[in-house]
Amino acid sequence: MARTTSSGPPADLLGPVQGEVSWFCCGNAWGPCSSTGKGACGTCNSSSLQHAWPNTSDACWAITHPDTCGVGLSRRTCGFQHRTTALCTGTSVVTSIADCGPQTDLFCGERSCCGATCASNRLIDLTPAAFSRIASLSAGLRPAEISTA
Repeated sequence: MARTTSSGPPADLLGPVQGEVSWFCCGNAWGPCSSTGKGACGTCNSSSLQHAWPNTSDACWAITHPDTCGVGLSRRTCGFQHRTTALCTGTSVVTSIADCGPQTDLFCGERSCCGATCASNRLIDLTPAAFSRIASLSAGLRPAEISTA
């Protein structure tokens, strides 16, 4: 029997995925961020423990296309919680979805490392408050594992 594959977004996250974590600004001014928009969910704030996810809706998926990089990510909507664990230190942070992003397809094959520990493809953007829990903001990108909280 031939196996068929769906061209649409994956329905569920089967397990943790590894990729790059970056940070972005949203909402009220905080730390290195000036005031910006509140994100796709309307709740995003740089000072909150939140993140952007590439598969929050069909419209988001159409922009971010992580599948272009060979990455299947589950559909998760506003407020869903993920745990992001820095592969460099083992520290983790639990955040909730507040925006769509990063635009994964622009960073296919991009790789960040700490020593011999590496990961490829930007899969999640954390707010500065969340990113600073697992790495210095000056690091910009870090290899990470993303799982459900």
